[in-house]
Amino acid sequence: MSLVKFKRRPFGNLITQDFFDMDDFFDNRSWARDMMPDQFWNGKRSQPALNIKENHDTFEIELAAPGFAKEDFEVTIEDGCLNISAEKSVSDEEKEENYTRKEFSYNAFQRSLQLPESVKQEAIKAKYKDGILSFTLAKKEDAKKTPPKKVQIS
Repeated sequence: MSLVKFKRRPFGNLITQDFFDMDDFFDNRSWARDMMPDQFWNGKRSQPALNIKENHDTFEIELAAPGFAKEDFEVTIEDGCLNISAEKSVSDEEKEENYTRKEFSYNAFQRSLQLPESVKQEAIKAKYKDGILSFTLAKKEDAKKTPPKKVQIS
């Protein structure tokens, strides 16, 4: 015979364990975090999606950041990290005789990527078009992959 922890049910037998575990529902608050993706509630900051592709000579990075202008971005390289940040605020105000309407929005993000040793940091190129911030990172010559060489067996 094994011992099983007794779980007290807040609603008695109205909800049985076979269908719904009320204690687990209230103890595990992951449902609240999933329903409220706001930074205030779950402490997460929204970050744009990122794609990284490795080619023979380069790395290509694409960052989805629609709604920004080229001037909103700040890109720096420091201590082997590619730091990308953007900030944009928009304000619109309309004043009439009997009312005032004011709308504003603020959007910002920051991402940092550790660059591999094989990247030429002085040759990084960036381009922003159609909501996609693209980077091309050239590889150093000694880091480029060489094709496999066939060895003859004697």
